[in-house]
Amino acid sequence: MPAMTMVQSLNAAIDEALAGNDKVVAFGEDVGYFGGVFGVTRGLQEKYGLDRVFDAPINEAAIVAMGMGMAVNGLRPIAEIQFADYIFPGFDQVVSELSRIRYRSAGQYTAPLVIRTPCGGGIYGGQTHSMSPEAFFTHIPGVKVAMPSNPYDAKGMLLAAVEDDDPVIFFEPKRLYNGPFDGDPHKPATSWARHPRGEVPEGAYTVPLGVGEIVRPGSEVTVVAYGTMVHVANYAAEKTGVDAEVIDLRTLVPWDVDMVTASVKKTGRCVVLHEAPRTSGFGAELAAQIQEDCFYSLEAPVLRVTGWDTPYPHAHEWSYFPGPDRVGRALKQVMEG
Repeated sequence: MPAMTMVQSLNAAIDEALAGNDKVVAFGEDVGYFGGVFGVTRGLQEKYGLDRVFDAPINEAAIVAMGMGMAVNGLRPIAEIQFADYIFPGFDQVVSELSRIRYRSAGQYTAPLVIRTPCGGGIYGGQTHSMSPEAFFTHIPGVKVAMPSNPYDAKGMLLAAVEDDDPVIFFEPKRLYNGPFDGDPHKPATSWARHPRGEVPEGAYTVPLGVGEIVRPGSEVTVVAYGTMVHVANYAAEKTGVDAEVIDLRTLVPWDVDMVTASVKKTGRCVVLHEAPRTSGFGAELAAQIQEDCFYSLEAPVLRVTGWDTPYPHAHEWSYFPGPDRVGRALKQVMEG
């Protein structure tokens, strides 16, 4: 299997989707001629033409609305919001229209729209290019939410999202775009080149939405993470020596409740990890469900390690970023509980 970065695997996924179904189109700001600000759609307009891969105006509300119209009328659009920080002009379209199409039409219509958007920090993007707004979208019935942590999953999950008949918000962690890293966020982006890329099969395949993955088996504590934080969790477990079982949720809605609760009932302890701010972050939902399902198995309270309740900083990024030191302290704390 060829070794790919996440950017390359996402490009391959969109390529496969366009080649396999003439109802698939890809569009967004700078998606066509320029190939996307991160290069995810590079070369695809040249290959498939202006009717299949095209640029949109700087109008996120129009991007979501146009994608919804296409989806309701038989296409399978892949729309890009250039940065997750800029998705909010289109938020009303997602909440009030896109998410309700199947319900309000009593199943007569579906909206198979995929909205791709880069999220998270770790690239010195500052407050307007580093948000992790996934929790907003997990609160909307009728929308699926996904976030891969590696190139293999990125390709398979994106292809699964394109095949899904319901709208999918597909978050892509920018910190992982150019290659997996070993979990130490203090290493600059240039260090990615020194780490192996992920093996990605050629051709089309899918990774089912709603199914998590145990990426590190363990017996002492369960760590639930997604996106960039999966790598931080693995790195922290290795540094501390705690026998942690690390679960990559992969999909946030629906999330793999059975896998997580089975693990927590086995280990008796749990740490929930995400990059977004703490208050009302998706980790609160995870902790609440875990407490409900696993109360009599818990040996210590469920702990959260998250970003701070502040705008993402321009300076002191690594103090904000939930790094391995903070995760390691949480692992030791929960083991003492």
